[in-house]
Amino acid sequence: MPNTTSAKKATRKIARKTAINKQRRSRFATSIRAVEDAISAGDGKKARAALAKAEPQIMRAAQSGVLHRNTAARKVSRLNARVRKLEA
Repeated sequence: MPNTTSAKKATRKIARKTAINKQRRSRFATSIRAVEDAISAGDGKKARAALAKAEPQIMRAAQSGVLHRNTAARKVSRLNARVRKLEA
């Protein structure tokens, strides 16, 4: 339990930031899951549309620090390759 006023404020800030990051992480994972589901269903058009929605979410997660930027780039690249392979 924090004793000082500044420690109490820091605890509140951390809790607020944790909640925001949890939302961002969830949104990121949901968008990837939508692409994965479309790929596993074999629907190229649906996969392309889901990827178009997922890519900004992934990059936004990287920009806000939820993911490392190289991790985000790798995920987008691999999803893109799988969608292209499905469409071919």
